[in-house]
Amino acid sequence: MDKNTLQEFWTLVLDVWNNGLYGIDVGKTIAALLIIYISMLFRHLFSRIVLGRLRALTKKTKSKIDDEVIDVIEKPVGFLPIVIGIFFATEILNLTGNLAEGADNLNRSLITFNIFWAFYNVIGPLSLTFGKLKDIFSSSMINWLIKAMHGLFIFLGVASILEIWGIQVAPLIAGLGLFGVAVALGAQDLFKNLISGLFIIGEKRFHPGDWVKIDGIVEGTVEEIGFRTTTIIRFDKAPVYVPNTKLSDNAATNFSRMSHRRIFWKIGLLYDTSKDQLKNIRQDIEDYIMGNDEFAHPPEVATFVRIDSFNDSSIDIMLYCFTKTTVWGEWLEIKERLALKIKEIVEHHESNFAYPSQSIYIENLPDNNIAEKAEAFIAEEKKT
Repeated sequence: MDKNTLQEFWTLVLDVWNNGLYGIDVGKTIAALLIIYISMLFRHLFSRIVLGRLRALTKKTKSKIDDEVIDVIEKPVGFLPIVIGIFFATEILNLTGNLAEGADNLNRSLITFNIFWAFYNVIGPLSLTFGKLKDIFSSSMINWLIKAMHGLFIFLGVASILEIWGIQVAPLIAGLGLFGVAVALGAQDLFKNLISGLFIIGEKRFHPGDWVKIDGIVEGTVEEIGFRTTTIIRFDKAPVYVPNTKLSDNAATNFSRMSHRRIFWKIGLLYDTSKDQLKNIRQDIEDYIMGNDEFAHPPEVATFVRIDSFNDSSIDIMLYCFTKTTVWGEWLEIKERLALKIKEIVEHHESNFAYPSQSIYIENLPDNNIAEKAEAFIAEEKKT
């Protein structure tokens, strides 16, 4: 191997090093990759420094919205060093022609993506400023509005990036028109559920957290009203995803909208109870209810404690009243105290509760017939 051969090899090495792939210097390529790698390493440190300064400023304000905004932009801010690193990396490479145009489009796309990513995340905290709109719209409608804004920012972000790469969005949407018609025909149920959901929210039938009963469908607590389905948690904690059309087409009972909760009992007393006992028992029960703040009183609600009917085995007192609370647990406690009080009243007036029974009456027989029947019974018993 002579000097000329070594010189040719070295010349080849330098040519590869200087031109590399697509005419890009290998040294610059390595430097660009190092810049990107360093930017990835320092992105957490960068976000901590920037967000730390911003949090120090937001602590001086009384509003909590700016604090939440800082929390949600942590990831977009952490991605910013990578965007900067890629920009400087492409600048070091000194690209030309189509490569330079592609690098420019890449940098623009990353910046656009980061901006719309930040806007998308900020919508959540800014939705707290919609509090005044709750006087006009329901909370479910505001949730839908937030979801629509999320979708809008996603669409605008994608459209902006496509425009950067020379893809016209308007002709693309127009070209999808026939496809959209076909999809719409095949997705009629989807649009029905979407429209039904809008009607449910617009009519304010129920909101998340309400206890509802949909006839023939489900009973439970509404968790979320979605675009296509509504999630209802049954009392056994099993989630049920009900299409919105089922909720709009069937009768819905919203128990959370009750102003009071009813107690309706029939109290059966023994037929041996005298007229005075009945009057006193009825009056004491009524006095207890009318003098108790746990119960609603007329004219706000109807309240009745009346001797109602003569049943097969009892004289029935009808009790019809309403509690002020609609909370199920509290209502059960009030019912329990009322039941104990009624038992105390009935026992105090020396009566008792009736239960299903039958009485057998034997007609009086002559003494001779009774003796004969007794002897016949004894004789028959001996035979056996």
